[in-house]
Amino acid sequence: MKGILISMAAASALLLATGVHADADLAKNSGCLNCHNVDTKLVGPSLKEIAAKYAGQENASEYLVDKIKNGSNGVWGPVPMPPNAMVSDENAKVLADFILSLK
Repeated sequence: MKGILISMAAASALLLATGVHADADLAKNSGCLNCHNVDTKLVGPSLKEIAAKYAGQENASEYLVDKIKNGSNGVWGPVPMPPNAMVSDENAKVLADFILSLK
């Protein structure tokens, strides 16, 4: 029984890690990491800074989806974020949720 529980825990951890890796790959392939870094400011704020700013805010995911799809200006300083029309609504939601999951 103990072996089964350990195997189930390991499989769950692998699935979670794979999901996070897939979301990070989506961020890279969508061009997000051209201007953002996970841990440090690049052109735009780090993804962790974004997560901290919107942590616990109602509708934060939908707000970030809008910013990903339509861009923004003046939220994080003078450099505007261009819209990313190549990202589907579904992938924008995955990206927003990924960003908000970062600590």
